[in-house]
Amino acid sequence: MCQKCNWLINPPINNLLKAPINQPVLFYYFMLKMKKHALILGMLCGMALLITACEKKGSNTKLLGSWKSKDANVTLKITDKKFIMDGDEQNAEDYFTKGDTIFTSFEGNQPYTKFVIQKLDDQQMNLLYPDSVVVKFSR
Repeated sequence: MCQKCNWLINPPINNLLKAPINQPVLFYYFMLKMKKHALILGMLCGMALLITACEKKGSNTKLLGSWKSKDANVTLKITDKKFIMDGDEQNAEDYFTKGDTIFTSFEGNQPYTKFVIQKLDDQQMNLLYPDSVVVKFSR
């Protein structure tokens, strides 16, 4: 092997430390020495990113439960995963919340039906339906 190739693989440290930083030999030397550490650091960052992205967000505990409208025409049951109106378990809709809006869909079909929460506390809830009708619920 030629002498020029040999010093690229095993560079003398004294010459590298005296060399200016803009020379690619110094970068090449540190990449050879830090290859294992860079891979481990990259894997740890990737795992941390994956764990934080897959973290389940808690649902609003005030929203969960059985609700009855003030005029007793509509009953509403909200569980962790389902939005059930008028006790019809077969037509239960999946839902998610974003801010003060509940987005529901039947079996994942789009477009979503939007219900806006105007007021929510432990015993009362005002819900604005998609047709702009406000319905007052209580537990």
